[in-house]
Amino acid sequence: MWNDEGIEGSARVTLRRIGRGDQEEFVRLARASAGLHHPWMALPVTPQDFQLFLGRFDDPLAAEGMLACRRDTGEIVGHVSINSIIRGRFQNGSLAYAAFAPSAGRGYMTEALGLVVRYAFGRLRLHRLEAQIQPGNHASLQLVRRLGFRYEGLSPELLFIDGAWRDHERWSITSTMVPGMPTEPHPTLPVR
Repeated sequence: MWNDEGIEGSARVTLRRIGRGDQEEFVRLARASAGLHHPWMALPVTPQDFQLFLGRFDDPLAAEGMLACRRDTGEIVGHVSINSIIRGRFQNGSLAYAAFAPSAGRGYMTEALGLVVRYAFGRLRLHRLEAQIQPGNHASLQLVRRLGFRYEGLSPELLFIDGAWRDHERWSITSTMVPGMPTEPHPTLPVR
């Protein structure tokens, strides 16, 4: 799944781990995309904030940060992370993702998130991925629907975003919902 260029599998998009060398391009794209992301999320728009953001991915057992890039140009089109990875009986990760304005609305994030789902279930051997989405974020809701996520309910005041506790819809997908995923469980899954 991971090779020298990232994650294989999409005609137009590849994924690669986010790193220190991405700071300048990432910050520039996050600034250009602030209007697109507001009020749904806020990405780092200063070098200092980028370094703090990058620190979230120091422990790949707990979180992985990836960049979605155009295969033909290498241009960054979005960000996807698998956060709060929990093993044991849960085998779960929480997704966060965002397209960058210059390439939004072209289907790149559908391809990228599809690759992340296959990576999470195939390579990481997670059983479940969750996405928490504010009810008014129609683009994000359409994205998870296209990929086969199921609606699980509304969580009032779930996350603190843009200065207030925001309601979020909970969406999930499990490895059994994606054809061709391995059936061998992760070694941390208890036998009983």
